[in-house]
Amino acid sequence: MQIWAGLGNPGSSYALNRHNVGFMAVDMLASERSFAPWKKAFQGQVSLGQIDQERILLLKPATFMNESGRAIGEAMRFYKLTPEDVTVFHDELDIAPMRVKVKKSGGAAGHNGLRSTIAHIGQSFRRVRLGIGHPGEKSRVHDYVLGNFAKSETDSLADMLNAINQAIPWLANDDDARFMSEIALRRQS
Repeated sequence: MQIWAGLGNPGSSYALNRHNVGFMAVDMLASERSFAPWKKAFQGQVSLGQIDQERILLLKPATFMNESGRAIGEAMRFYKLTPEDVTVFHDELDIAPMRVKVKKSGGAAGHNGLRSTIAHIGQSFRRVRLGIGHPGEKSRVHDYVLGNFAKSETDSLADMLNAINQAIPWLANDDDARFMSEIALRRQS
């Protein structure tokens, strides 16, 4: 079993925020991959399903971004998994908008959801970094990440999420390089 956690803030007022792109990714996978209906568990919402031969628990922490690690750690301990069994989908300022990169281990790079996850389970989990771009000035970051995607970005956002869905079996089977390559190919066509 693997846990795939999307990071975001609960509530409709945050639904379209750039900071919630992790929630958007796991929501899309739940609906497109016929996962079970969402239910409350582990201080969040969970949906169980399968991709190829891998059982996947999708998790959306309801603890708000800064405490995401509490929910992830609780689910990981319940299923007796290790951090290597956990994948976190999150927004990434340092990657161009709508680009996707996968990284194993590392620091928080100023991301409070990652900082909380590291505090609760350590650093050795996989991250699916969903590019949102940088607003240019550090003083504008807070409002930028908590702002909604612009209308001009919605088609590109949908394309990125669709490409993730199409390439997701590679991620489930631990072929991160092929996953990223497939997404890049689909985004070019």
